[in-house]
Amino acid sequence: MNRTFQVDLRGIVDLLSHHLYSSPRVYLRELLQNAVDAVTAAGTADTAITIAVDGRTLTISDSGIGLTEAQVHEFLATIGRSAKRDELGFARHEFLGQFGIGLLSAFLVADDVAVVTRAGDAPAVSWVGHADGTYRVEPGERVAPGTTVTLTARPGCEQWFAEPTVVELARLYGGLLPYPVSVNGEPVSGEGLPWRRDDRPAGQRRADLVGHAQDTLGFTPFDIVELSVPEADLTGVAFVLPFAANPAARAGHRVYLKRMLLSESAADLLPDWAFFARCVVDSGELRPTASREALYSDNLLDTTREAIGDALRGWLVDLGRTDPVRLNQFLGVHHLGVKALALHDDEMLRLVDQWWPMETNVGRMTLADFRARYGRVGYTATTDDFRQLAAVAAAQEVPLVNAGYTYDAEIIERLPAIAPDLTVTRLAPTDLATRFDALDADTELSLRPFLTSAQRGMDALGCEVVLRAFEPASLPVLFLVDRAAAFQSELRATRDRADALWAGVLSAFDKPTEERPQLVLNHRSPLVRRICRLTDPELVRLAVESLYGQALLLGYHPIRPADAALLNRSFLGLLDQAVPTEGDLP
Repeated sequence: MNRTFQVDLRGIVDLLSHHLYSSPRVYLRELLQNAVDAVTAAGTADTAITIAVDGRTLTISDSGIGLTEAQVHEFLATIGRSAKRDELGFARHEFLGQFGIGLLSAFLVADDVAVVTRAGDAPAVSWVGHADGTYRVEPGERVAPGTTVTLTARPGCEQWFAEPTVVELARLYGGLLPYPVSVNGEPVSGEGLPWRRDDRPAGQRRADLVGHAQDTLGFTPFDIVELSVPEADLTGVAFVLPFAANPAARAGHRVYLKRMLLSESAADLLPDWAFFARCVVDSGELRPTASREALYSDNLLDTTREAIGDALRGWLVDLGRTDPVRLNQFLGVHHLGVKALALHDDEMLRLVDQWWPMETNVGRMTLADFRARYGRVGYTATTDDFRQLAAVAAAQEVPLVNAGYTYDAEIIERLPAIAPDLTVTRLAPTDLATRFDALDADTELSLRPFLTSAQRGMDALGCEVVLRAFEPASLPVLFLVDRAAAFQSELRATRDRADALWAGVLSAFDKPTEERPQLVLNHRSPLVRRICRLTDPELVRLAVESLYGQALLLGYHPIRPADAALLNRSFLGLLDQAVPTEGDLP
């Protein structure tokens, strides 16, 4: 047996009026929206919306189509029923409201809502709704067609009925409406869309748009991009930020629907990479959510987002073609957004390749210049690797790009998409060791006792001592570690510090590796050659440990507790050897 759901009307009113909306201030927006829809439905030339506020009472009147008594019962007293839907229940796009719940927002600030309405020649009707879910209908008094809604502030909500507050809210939500709206006789609308005023000179129009950005968004834009998406009946502008924006922060955009403000912080209007722009747009077709505080996510919103992204992409390409100096200024502020776009867009990849300078061991230059000069691109994936290898690679005539910054490595790996013959190589510290010169057999044989003593001191640290000859001679030592070996070393260090449970978990990832970090001593360094002539095993150990510590610091490697202890021990040991004993002092 089928049964009908029972509805607690008082609970529904409380739920929708107090939990659907984010702030009580939306009550004026919903009242204004209903008035605008009524005026739109009337379709007459002589239209006006007036708001009067006096102490704790607010009245909003329109010269719209009004309601008959039957419509009052059907639409005002039925939650979710709206006259703004067609016979099949689909939204009629000429209206702002669609859900039949907007009037409930009045209960955010008032306990009672009084409506007097008249449709055509039908008698006027008075409807009074209460927050407890009850209402009454009786004959009303109104001469002309239209509707008047009256609210009396609930105790504690009087601030929402203050005249300055009402003027501010009416101007905020309805300032761009095509109908005259006034509060206590003060006009608050009629300016129209600032980007659609084509009767002004181009310079004046741009100045007005800059002023609009300053007034509404609080900054002077770097540039202005015109937007038009016919599918969504959308027009507007994107203001390019003059300062760096946080890519992780959700950008808020000012969105109007049919010239009435929907949200000051609408998200999802732009692609994620376009975090350098803030938009002000008006649309006739995008759909709002039931609370009218966000855009409904559907295929049309996806299409709109792609179209706006294409407009910003086209602006960047044009800027690179017509004003390179200004493009460089833009990239200096917003390079992260452009580089993020270059990860999947070849046109933006060409722009980054040609205009964005990167750090290399032969000076800052663009990737295009680097490719043209050297015919290939070698890079390090981290800044620490670059700091360690830059001077050594330059001495070996190996040009190197520092790709340790955000997106740089991915961009370099994508370069063959626009330059198919280009060779791109990621250079690891251990790769340079293959370019170092080995010592001749006699020298290496004579230094075997030294290497044995040095290796004995480094065995406890899991490091292999190697003698090579390389440039520059001013660099006595390098600490080279394979990526896999570095990971395993960090894993073991973490395991040693962890408790028994986590040590067991980490042990499952421990894999024996043949590669050990290498401490490469440069035999071309005068200091290293002097150290190699030492015969005292203790002095050899101290000297090699000191070189090890120096290599860690120069290469920006992490210092483990064992390394810190070694640095301290070798430093004090060398001081002890250098400073005469008390008996030798005069």
